[in-house]
Amino acid sequence: MRDITTPDGYMKSAMLINGQFPGPMIEANWGDTISVTVNNMITTGTEEGLAMHWHGITQKGTPWEDGVPGVTQCPIVPRSSFTYTFQADQYGTGWYHSHYSAQLTDGVYGPVIVHGPNHVNYDYDLGPVMISEYHHHDYWSNLVEIFSRPPVIPNVDNNLINGRGIYNCSGTDCSPGASLSRFSFRSGKVHRLRLLNTGSNANQKISIDGHTMTVIANDFIPVKPYNTDVVTLGAGQRTDILVKATGSPRDAYWMRSSIDMDCLNSTATYPTVTAAIYYEDADPSTWPNTTSTAVWQSNNCAGDPLNQTVPYYPLTPPGTPSTIETIEINLAQNATGHYLFYMNNATFRANYNAPLLLLGRTGNLSDPYYANANAYNSGTNSSVRLVFNNIYPMHHPLHLHGHNFWVLAEGRGTWDGVVVNPANPQRRDTQMMQAGTPENPAYAVLEWELDNPGVWPLHCHMSYHVSMGLSLNIIEQPEKIQQLKIPASLAKTCHEWAVFSGQEFVNEIDSGV
Repeated sequence: MRDITTPDGYMKSAMLINGQFPGPMIEANWGDTISVTVNNMITTGTEEGLAMHWHGITQKGTPWEDGVPGVTQCPIVPRSSFTYTFQADQYGTGWYHSHYSAQLTDGVYGPVIVHGPNHVNYDYDLGPVMISEYHHHDYWSNLVEIFSRPPVIPNVDNNLINGRGIYNCSGTDCSPGASLSRFSFRSGKVHRLRLLNTGSNANQKISIDGHTMTVIANDFIPVKPYNTDVVTLGAGQRTDILVKATGSPRDAYWMRSSIDMDCLNSTATYPTVTAAIYYEDADPSTWPNTTSTAVWQSNNCAGDPLNQTVPYYPLTPPGTPSTIETIEINLAQNATGHYLFYMNNATFRANYNAPLLLLGRTGNLSDPYYANANAYNSGTNSSVRLVFNNIYPMHHPLHLHGHNFWVLAEGRGTWDGVVVNPANPQRRDTQMMQAGTPENPAYAVLEWELDNPGVWPLHCHMSYHVSMGLSLNIIEQPEKIQQLKIPASLAKTCHEWAVFSGQEFVNEIDSGV
C-alpha cells in the first residue's frame, strides 16, 4: 500500500508492507515450510502489479515461487493476492523484496532469518541490521531520469539503518524529531549482528567504533571466522558478524555505515548513517561521542579478498564444468538513443504476460522464448562456468536466483585460469563484479551445478542497472521443466494480469524487474 512515511523526517509517499517500513521480519527454522500471502493493495495513485522475491532461497522443487514477474509468474494485480509457499532450504540471513520494476527502491522489502546450527558460539542474536541508501523521490521519478537522454543518475538523499536516519529539515517538507536505530550490548558478551545491504545501488562500508568484527557468514554460507574493522556490502549482499563487547558497562559507541562514493556514480547529501550502541548501564538519553578509527579503500568496488572468505563447510567444484560461457557486460545506446546494459550484445526486457517458466513448461523446447528474454538454455549439462568480462567503468553486484555459486576468480585484465582456493572456493548468491574498461576489463568467474530445474535470473542487483536490462535467464534442465507440476495459482495470476493489462495502460518504462 502507498502511504506517507518519514523515516528520516522527510515526508514521502512510499510503498509500505503491513503499514511499515521496512517490512516485517519473517523467521523460520531450517527445513520449515514458509507460507506468505501477499496482498497487492497498491491502489492509490497509479495502480501497479507486484511480485515478491525471496532473496537467497534456492526454491528447489518450487521454482514457480521465486517471485519474478515475466520470469516465474505474471504480476499480482491490484486488489488480488498470491500465496508463496516454499521450504527454508538454507539457514542464516536473507531478505525478501519486490521484483516488480524498481519498487524495491520505494521500500518494498524486509528481512528473513532462518535459524539453524551454529558453527561458532555467541551469547546474543541482535537480529537484522538493514542498511540502505534512501531517495526522497519515488522510484518512478528516478526511472524517468535514468531513461532520459542523456541519462541522469539520481542523487541519494540519505542513508538508513533499519529504516532510520536523520535529515536536516530546514527549508524542506520535513518533520523534525526523526531518530536513529539503537542496539544493546552487555559487557563481556558476544553479540551476533546480521548485516544486510537492502539498498538499491550503493556499496556500504560498515564499522563499529572501538570494536573488531568477526565475519562468520556471507549470504547464506557460513565461513571460517576472520576479523575485520570494516565490512563491505554491495546491494543484495549479507554478512553475519560477531562482536565482543570489550567496553565498560556505562559505555556507548557509534555503529557507522558509509556509502562508498567512488562506486556510487552519483552524489549523496548524507552518505553516512549512524546507529547507537548502548552498554547495559549507559545513559540512553545521550548520543555516543566516539570517533571512528576504521580505515577503508574503495579497491575498485571489490569485496573482501577471495582467499579470506573461505566456506566453513568445504565443497569442491567439478574438475571440468560441462559447459563454459564467456559474457561481456557493456553499456550502449539502443536505436532510440536510450542507454541500456547489454550482456553479449543482448538486453533483457520482461513480458509480464508470458513468464518464461510457463513458456518452458508448455512450449517448444528448441526456442520457446521471445527475443528480449536473454535466455541461456543449459540443455543436459550438469554444471556451468560463466566468465564475465566487464568493459564498462561501473561495478555490478551479480545475483543468481536458485543457487549459490562458486567464485573461482576475480580481478582486472584477462583471467589466467587460476582458481582461488580450488578445493573450497568462496560460495554465495551475490558477488561483486568490479568496474572495468575495454582496454582493461574486470573479470569474475562463477560456477555452479545445474541441479535445480527452473528458470533462474542472473542479474545486477543495482536497481537501475537491472532496470536498464542487465539480466539474463538460465533455462536449467529444460526437459524436467516440462515435467513440473506447476500449481494452478500461477495460471490465475496470468489470467488476472491479462484482464488488468487489457483494461489499464501498464507503462513498463524499464526492463520490468
